[in-house]
Amino acid sequence: MKVGVIGSGGREHALCFSLKNSNKIKEIFCFPGNAGTNSIATNIDIDVKDFEKLKDFIIQKDIDFVVIGPEKPLVDGIVDYLEKFKIKVFGPNKIASKLEGSKIFTKKICEKYKIPTAKFGIFLNTKTALSFLKKCNFPIVIKADGLAAGKGVYISENYTEASIAVNEIFGGKFGKAENLLIEEFLTGEEMSFFIISDGKSYKMFGTAQDHKRVLEGDKGKNTGGMGAYSPSRLETNILNLKITKKIIEPTLKGLRELDCEYKGFLYAGLMIVNEEPFLIEYNVRMGDPECQTLLPKLKTDFSIILRKCIDQKLHELNIEWYDDKSICIVLCSKGYPDSYKNNVLLKLEQLKLNKNHFIFHAGTKILENKIFSNGGRVLNVVTRSNDFKSARDETLKLLDEINWENGFYRKDIGHKVIQE
Repeated sequence: MKVGVIGSGGREHALCFSLKNSNKIKEIFCFPGNAGTNSIATNIDIDVKDFEKLKDFIIQKDIDFVVIGPEKPLVDGIVDYLEKFKIKVFGPNKIASKLEGSKIFTKKICEKYKIPTAKFGIFLNTKTALSFLKKCNFPIVIKADGLAAGKGVYISENYTEASIAVNEIFGGKFGKAENLLIEEFLTGEEMSFFIISDGKSYKMFGTAQDHKRVLEGDKGKNTGGMGAYSPSRLETNILNLKITKKIIEPTLKGLRELDCEYKGFLYAGLMIVNEEPFLIEYNVRMGDPECQTLLPKLKTDFSIILRKCIDQKLHELNIEWYDDKSICIVLCSKGYPDSYKNNVLLKLEQLKLNKNHFIFHAGTKILENKIFSNGGRVLNVVTRSNDFKSARDETLKLLDEINWENGFYRKDIGHKVIQE
């Protein structure tokens, strides 16, 4: 089979890597890809916003199915567009993608189907939002409604911080804002919970814990993710059942009542409060960098899972996993998530990887057969091991060997699960 993967980050490199391990896949095309995907797939320099060019190439090359990595093309309706031309696609359609594209759409489903979530209010302008905030107890959570690359959420400790958040959102920091969301602050521990769905049935697809803050000790600005570990330390059979019954199944039911089948990965960002799950947000694709911790642990042929989903035969399959731990640490360009330099050389040729080590490229490109940085998050360094401590130690050792002078990374990924 020939397969296409749309996207250019660490998640897409991990997707290509897992597909490459299947003996059923003979060729992979990545649009536009990065320096890492270049070694296992054919990178195709087509803008992922240009649906027509993508469609023409997919038809011309007779690609069997396409996997959509990032959220933006999903929210913009790429699945609906490609399916019009009888192209098989793994990913949710435009209506289902509103679960991530509009936090307010998701909150309204929560309200209607009694899905546990933080109490919230929707505000249409700066004046009413600020007026409400004057009467609030802090901390409080303020969210931009649309996509914001993981950065549109503010946890405000006081009115001054909250007013900055409101002014930035309505000022257009994340694009034109017609409204914003103000939520109560839930005290608990976060958890990333994944399912895979074919529109008729679904299966659990693992748990993880992302580390969003740029500095050690979970301090500093929010980022796209500085690292992750899998499985979540909170995962139990009882909690999994609560999550599926109280959150996942009512959401899928709500979509069906909108005449919408959910096909693809669904990622629930949760807050666990006194062993009870509350929905913080949905992502309609695999998380990044959670994907990089999950896929190396997958035992079942990934291409078969995706085909079963596309053909709505997921119920026929038993998904198997390796029973170990994994940790991903993200190597970033100095200055991220603010301003940083691109086009800085990376020397990876001397790196010796064992079979339990994985390097997934995120912001990289190839120039004259050399690898250069091309983004804020540059590499994802992953280790699978029997325990989290050795997984982190080995990952840090690899980062030390890479010794990239223009980079930085958190050394405490997994700090809640690792007893020092």
